[in-house]
Amino acid sequence: MNKDIKIIGSGFSALAASCYLAQQGNSVTIYEKNDTIGGRARQLKKDGFTFDIGPTWYWMPDVFERFFADFGKKPSDYYELIKLSPAYQVYFGELDFVTIADNLPEIITTFESIEKGSGAKLQAFMKEAQSNYDIAIKDLVYRPGVSPMELVTVETALKVNQFFGNISKDIRRRFTNKKLVQILEFPVLFLGAKPSDTPSFYSFMNFADFGLGTFHPKNGMYSVILAMEKLAKELGVTIHTNSNIEKIEVENGKAVGIIVNGKYITADVVLSGADYHHSETLLDTKYRAYSEKYWDKKTFAPSSLLFYVGLDKKVENVEHHSLFFDVDFDVHAQDIYDNPKWPDEPLFYASFPSKTDANSAPSGKEAAIFLIPLAPGLDDTTELREKYFDKIITRLEKLTNQEIKNNIIFKESFCVKDFIKDYNSYKGNAYGMANTLLQTAFLRPKLKSKKVKSLYFTGQLTVPGPGVPPALISGKLVADLINKNW
Repeated sequence: MNKDIKIIGSGFSALAASCYLAQQGNSVTIYEKNDTIGGRARQLKKDGFTFDIGPTWYWMPDVFERFFADFGKKPSDYYELIKLSPAYQVYFGELDFVTIADNLPEIITTFESIEKGSGAKLQAFMKEAQSNYDIAIKDLVYRPGVSPMELVTVETALKVNQFFGNISKDIRRRFTNKKLVQILEFPVLFLGAKPSDTPSFYSFMNFADFGLGTFHPKNGMYSVILAMEKLAKELGVTIHTNSNIEKIEVENGKAVGIIVNGKYITADVVLSGADYHHSETLLDTKYRAYSEKYWDKKTFAPSSLLFYVGLDKKVENVEHHSLFFDVDFDVHAQDIYDNPKWPDEPLFYASFPSKTDANSAPSGKEAAIFLIPLAPGLDDTTELREKYFDKIITRLEKLTNQEIKNNIIFKESFCVKDFIKDYNSYKGNAYGMANTLLQTAFLRPKLKSKKVKSLYFTGQLTVPGPGVPPALISGKLVADLINKNW
């Protein structure tokens, strides 16, 4: 039976779900509170510059290919993909950086040049990481998180230590050079937790990094959102922006509609791709499956302080993606997870998309995005934003041996308050709920409401977890679950 499905939000997971649900023959309508679609993956355009507001890394191209293939399409039908060469660079001091190539043989050579014997160790580590990737991406992450039995497969049963060990120990057991350790620990930060709290199994992120490479969609990550919007509309999905959801209506224990901008709209099924915690606040208290105490105890991925900066000159000694690990990684991690506060000396990430994509900035100018990871829930003031911008730009100038401050045309910022205002994000988190051992697979909030029939959830706080590829998978999982339940 075809269903009338109303979807809250228009991020990656909601758009993905809408495509699958429409393909199944349902009537699907998306309601987005902001004036543009994309959720956290929106776009900022100013004075000829174009910035991705949210995600800037395109990893796991096979997941995107699998998504579009489900509809008889290819990513190249919608956008041009550029493989970055080099993939990125990591700064450890003044003009002291390691460049990560776009292929594993060169990366192995780089490791060997830094620490004798590490090349062979990296090769062995990557073989294990690839095995984990095959298990994760071809099997585990495409399971809906409804039962512990999902983890009991022949492959994972043989690797119990992969769940109870952690990434940090595994890496430090093999490598002693601090630079190499930090480079190898970096990819799991996308999962939202410290490497020491991330199960060994998630080394598959290292294969996503070194094995598959880093890409850039021409015109930015928003090109993927526009591609998914086009596909959704081709499949018959209707999308409304400036549509704030005020309540999910329940009758006799079943979701029957939503209130949008004061108007009641009926539904056979309600699916929320908005922040899970916020989505449950749209329900009367008795229908909420998770208490405030539950959310407060969970480990959330960091929030971020972001800057979008237009420069009137090209920046030297940086790559498209540049990481600045010239301060103590462990101290900053403690400031995020253990003793939440603004870090004294923050690590930060910089993206210069105009290094690759001429459409990102006017000729001879540079588009720059800066990100400082922060604990969610921190006080967020204009004064703090300015203080930390000055901190990182001063360091950037020193580390890359150039002046930049006097070349700033404009800057925009985005932080905890904005994540809350624009995305109803719990405590202003940027990436959802972290993938720790006790927050993996069936231990995450459920795709299907435990208290309300015909109510479902998708996105970074449910399965499989944070990140853009997992968001695409989450959309598929919830669509399949809705189809199965009906």
